[in-house]
Amino acid sequence: MYVKPKKELGQHFLKDLSIAQRIAELLTGHGSYKEILEIGPGTGVLTQFLLEDSRFATYVIEIDRESVEYLKQHFPALEGRILSADFLNIRPDYLPAKKADSTESFAVIGNFPYNISTQILFKVLDMRDRVPEIVGMFQREVAQRVASGPGNKDYGILSVLLQAWYDIKYEFTVNPEVFNPPPKVYSGVLSLRRNNVTDLGCDFRKFTQVVKHGFSQRRKTLRNALKPLNPSDEALASPFMDKRAEQLNVAEFVALTRLMINDE
Repeated sequence: MYVKPKKELGQHFLKDLSIAQRIAELLTGHGSYKEILEIGPGTGVLTQFLLEDSRFATYVIEIDRESVEYLKQHFPALEGRILSADFLNIRPDYLPAKKADSTESFAVIGNFPYNISTQILFKVLDMRDRVPEIVGMFQREVAQRVASGPGNKDYGILSVLLQAWYDIKYEFTVNPEVFNPPPKVYSGVLSLRRNNVTDLGCDFRKFTQVVKHGFSQRRKTLRNALKPLNPSDEALASPFMDKRAEQLNVAEFVALTRLMINDE
């Protein structure tokens, strides 16, 4: 059975087995999880190496029905562990095994479709207390953005929000030629491991609002970028306001958020 990569799903199937194995081996078990969810397994190039790791039970979620049928035929070990669904639309408590009200922790891994990779990260961020480890392949520019630190032109909203909860490492770059069809860009592999933060010290929704507004006009100082949020007098007096968003680290954004919000 041959599965044709579908442009509308952003499918680029990895052909290089050594790279697939290298990605699988980045899972460390950090956080003591017992289950893995692979997003978009396609024809199972990465899946085969995940199944070889006896530490974990591997589940996959795939939106492409043709790929689902291929996986059922070629990977009998996945019986009962294939979710034919859209990761972005499935209820979080159904993951990884499509059992309602799941609370167990699990790792997320995959060669993520470029067109939805940031959406995948935002959804995983919402499940951060259940997902202690993430390993993924992204468009290189996205991977660099996620891993970038303050003062870097790639540093942005996703960098700050993810780095608040995860330690992030850019692992390696992947050439287009190892995919079918080859994408027009290079890829980058990231590993994200949950840090020890359980409480930022401020409301995460408000923190997110401050970060997003701060970077919405990244060339302006925060004094100008954050005007729509009606900052408190304490915030306006802060030296943070004379900086641009890309100059603040996570802890400084937390401190600014605490100053920003007037008690209602």
